[in-house]
Formats: sequence, structure tokens, C-alpha cells
Amino acid sequence: MRPHQVLLFIIAVMVCLGTLCFVLPERVTIGDKTLRWPTMAEVLGVETSAISSQLSEETENPVDTVIPEYRDTGIPEISKNPETPVDTVLPEAPKPQPVAQDVPKVNVDSTTDSRVYLAAFYSALGEAGTHKVRVLHYGDSQIEEDRMTQQIREKLQAHYGGSGAGLLPLAQTIPSRTVRQRLKMNGRTITPQQGPRRYIVYGPKRDQRKDGKYGVMGQVAMMNDSLVKGSEALTAICTPLDGRLRYEIMRVFADSSIACEQSGDTVRLNGRGAVYGLSQESSTGVIVDNIPMRGCLGLVFTKMDSAQLATFYREENVRLIIMQFGGNAIPFNETPSTIRSIVHGLREQVRTIKAYAPEASILFIGPSDMLQQTDGEWQTYPMIPYMDRLLRKMALEEHIAYFSLYQWMGGSGSMKRWQEVGLAGNDGIHFYRSGARKAGNAVAEWILSGTY
Repeated sequence: MRPHQVLLFIIAVMVCLGTLCFVLPERVTIGDKTLRWPTMAEVLGVETSAISSQLSEETENPVDTVIPEYRDTGIPEISKNPETPVDTVLPEAPKPQPVAQDVPKVNVDSTTDSRVYLAAFYSALGEAGTHKVRVLHYGDSQIEEDRMTQQIREKLQAHYGGSGAGLLPLAQTIPSRTVRQRLKMNGRTITPQQGPRRYIVYGPKRDQRKDGKYGVMGQVAMMNDSLVKGSEALTAICTPLDGRLRYEIMRVFADSSIACEQSGDTVRLNGRGAVYGLSQESSTGVIVDNIPMRGCLGLVFTKMDSAQLATFYREENVRLIIMQFGGNAIPFNETPSTIRSIVHGLREQVRTIKAYAPEASILFIGPSDMLQQTDGEWQTYPMIPYMDRLLRKMALEEHIAYFSLYQWMGGSGSMKRWQEVGLAGNDGIHFYRSGARKAGNAVAEWILSGTY
């Protein structure tokens, strides 16, 4: 096309689009979908200018810009450690965004300090000088790489002793910030995908087992040369990333058919059967295990072998189980009924774990603030505050502790503030490592302040 023809084409397109802005309604609903066209005022920037002018008048007296301490409407503030460095100061908090009108209200107790339900765990900590006290932290991708869990581990071990990173899979598909793992077969370093076949309870059906025997981590590696040639002889090297031997013993949880030999950070395995995990730990103090389940809703414990779980919880003296789920439900469930259904499912998981670990306390950590784009603007998902309150209500009714990441961050719109100072990613969902450290420290301080 010639230049003048290109120009005429562009003008024609602009005229057509401008006509659509005048003629078509701003929104059209087709079934459960809503189509939206910008108005001519929005295209020309008229409304934007007016809003900017209004905001400049409203922000002459900025509000406090520091992330608030955790307040659960009646729960005491986290005690502050004067030796802890000051955290990042955040910019001015945006005005709370309105929650969709069709979201039902949730009447929930706002006065009970749910740490009262950690009494069994607090009691067990008193024996940590002579016995091992185990803490399991299950969660979704928010705790991958040992994020958040690392801070909880460090603070508990600093107060009550203990060492080591705890449970590790035979081969890590997601690198950890705590331990570097390598797997060798026939003297050659291999990738996790080249090693024994892995089954996971939270994965696609082709990677699941019918008998539910995944071990306490919800995954298992099968050393069977009918699947992978040579996998009946493996060497696993698990090196703490700070270069020091920060544990007393390396343990292997596997079938009795697997023979193990340990030397320093290296363990050699021979045989055919299932390997449920490794563990770097001490004989006394607190052991904190990081068990991330990417993409998982948390509705998996009823699919795992009850005898395996109950035996591990009892024999390993598991006295606190942390469940951090809910966030994966938000982007795909936009109605209160689906959120209620998921919370009901999580209640069943809590009851299942309580049955398997009757001597352990349970702490549920709710989802953080999460953002979606609405009319071109990043806003909090309307179902986040609804799920948060439903989860707290469920936790109190089941007599377990509850920590609201959403409320601790600052509520609606707080994820936007975290993004602005480099604490959260551009997806509006995940923390950066710095944000995860901040959140993990907050949870740890909240737990510990209940022991003072």
C-alpha cells in the first residue's frame, strides 16, 4: 500500500472505533461474561485528568506508611525485637477498595486469640532440650524454595535449639534456598527428570498412586530399573548452602528393601522400592520441615495413606502442623458458593490431620492479598476478604490457630504497595524472596509471642 492509502486506512479505523465508543453501551453481559468498551472520555483522557486532580487534593495529609503489625481484631500485636532491623517503609496506603455487593457477610468471632489452640505445641517446646519437636509446614507455591519456612525455622531453633533443614525430597524439582541437592546415577550427575519416577499426590492423575502411599511429603521416588535403567543405585548429595554442616544426622525414609550408606553430605542408596524423603536434622530441639505443593488447593490429605501419616506424626513427635492454602482457589473461583465449597473441603482436611496427629497443634495461614486487573486497574480479588473470614471462622470452630496474611499485609490493595517497594512480583500474587522473609518473620514472631 502507498503511504496515503495507509494513512486513510488508519483514519478509517479510528473513525470506526470512535463511532463504537459513542454507539455501544459501556458494558454488555453475555451469559456469565461481561464485555466492556472504553468511553470516549476515557479514550481522550478526560476522566483520568479529573481523577488525578481530585487525588492530589485528597493526599495533602498522607497517612502512616509502615506495614501494620498483625491485627486480627482483638489479637495482640506481635512483640518487637529491638535487634531486628527496621523493615522497608511502604508508600501511602491506597483507599480500601469496595468488595462486590453480592458477597455475603461472615459473622466471625473477632475477640479470641487463636494462639490458645497452640497450647499443646507450646507445652512440647518445654521438652525441646531433651527431645526432638517436629514442625511440618505444608503450603502452596508461596513457600517454595523454603521461603517463609526458613524464617520460622531459624527463629524457633534460635529459641529452643535444633539444627538442619529437615525433610527433603530425594530430588528437588524446585531449587531450595537452604540446601543444594544433586543426584548421581552410575557416577553421572542427572536431573530429577532423569532419575527414579516420581509420584505426587497434588499432581496430574498420571503421576498419582492408587494406594495413597506418598509419605508425609505427598511425593515418592520409585527406585525401580524397569522404569529408569540403573536407578537401583543412586547417590544423593545434599549440601547446606552456607557451606557449614548445620545438622547432626542425615536420615532416609524408604522401604526396608532400600539399603543406605551415609558419609557427610552424601548418602548412597541401593535397591528397588520407594524413597519417601531424606532429612537433615538433630536429635533434640526443633526440626521444621518445608513441604511446598505448587498449584495445590490443600485438598489432598484425605488422599494420602492414613497409616503412613499417623505413624510418622507419632514416631517423629510432630507437635505443630502448619497449613498454608487457599490462594490457588481465588483466580478461578469468582462466586461465594465455590469459595464456601473449598473452605468446606479444607475443613475436612483439618479434621483428617487432627485424627492422624491428635497430639499436634494446627496453625492455618490464610492467603495473602492478591490482585487482578479490572477495567485496566489492579484491584484485590473480591473473594479474598470473603475467604479470609470464612477460614478464620472455620479455624475457630475447629479449635486451630489462624494467621491472616491478608489482614497482616494491610488488607485490600496492600499487594500493590508491596509491589511498589519490591516485596512482591508483577503477577500480583507471589511474594519476592524479600517479601517472603518479611512474612515468615511475622508468622514466627506471632507464634513465639504466644509463649512469652
